[in-house]
Amino acid sequence: MALFGKKKKTAAAKYDGPPIDVEWVRNRNGKFHRLIHLDTLVEGLSGIGGVYVIWHSGVKPKWVYIDKAADLAGAIDAALDNNEIMDYEKHGGLFVTWSPIKPEFRGGVLRYLHDNMDPEVPNPDAKNLKDDPIKVLEPKRRDKPPSTDTKTIEPSSTT
Repeated sequence: MALFGKKKKTAAAKYDGPPIDVEWVRNRNGKFHRLIHLDTLVEGLSGIGGVYVIWHSGVKPKWVYIDKAADLAGAIDAALDNNEIMDYEKHGGLFVTWSPIKPEFRGGVLRYLHDNMDPEVPNPDAKNLKDDPIKVLEPKRRDKPPSTDTKTIEPSSTT
């Protein structure tokens, strides 16, 4: 017990393990959402907080923008109105994914992703974060499942 009856808060230990899989959201077909086709209200993002990532596809795919938000619907809708972000649509289309991250971890996740992914449109808020980075896996394509139409070859019997 600390002075005046309150327990002294200790800082959380810095995470040094392997990157955490935060399970980036995909559509019902297992693919990432096209930003221009995403209806944030239908996806139920209103009032849901987390971290989101926008990138463009094409010949040379690049990360475009990364941010955290208490309301993912409002933040992603605002990205649709951002000309600097939407200018990358012409490079093979913009895609978006998000992960619902607890408020106390959003800053650390954003800082790690922003520092390591080097987006084309820098987020000034990410550069000013004081949070320790929290290592997470970047969104990536899933490996294709093995084909289910393979034929089994039975050895012939010689009698």
